[in-house]
Amino acid sequence: MSGSDRLKGYLPKYYDGVLEMEQLTDAEGPEMDLMAARIEELLNQAYPESATWAISRYEQDLQIVAEAGKPIEQRRSVVISKMRGQGKVSGSLLKSVAQAYERGAIDVNVRPAEYMIVIKFIDTYGLPPNIDDLKAAIEEIKPAHLSVEYSLRYLTIAEVEAMTIEQIEMTTQDRLLGGGA
Repeated sequence: MSGSDRLKGYLPKYYDGVLEMEQLTDAEGPEMDLMAARIEELLNQAYPESATWAISRYEQDLQIVAEAGKPIEQRRSVVISKMRGQGKVSGSLLKSVAQAYERGAIDVNVRPAEYMIVIKFIDTYGLPPNIDDLKAAIEEIKPAHLSVEYSLRYLTIAEVEAMTIEQIEMTTQDRLLGGGA
């Protein structure tokens, strides 16, 4: 619904067909649309999951050093992780922080007897693009005496053999163990 139609809906019916009111609502309608779009954009900045131009403010408040040229999604991941990574360190906290960097399934296994945390990427093949940010966030919140092991997933020979030629041609080398950079 356009802004002029919305304005006309607020007016009493006896204004229908009055030329001056038609011109007034037609002139003010686009301004209403613009105002509504700006309000929605401003509300998006209130949440790091949808922030664009305000992400630098989150980084400043959380004392995060932003790298030039880093994609906005990765910057959001760092901000969300930093916001989640507060409180007592537990498997669920580590998983929540790791999940901020990866949209696929992640399994976090804390092995106190072995002084180890294992973070396993279940859905993601190869090295996630912002693994260094994830490592830094985990290092910041984990107890110093625990080491972290990252378990990555690659295509198996059986999975590759089951693929069609077209699927193999579309597969990047980084999804294969030992492939890519």
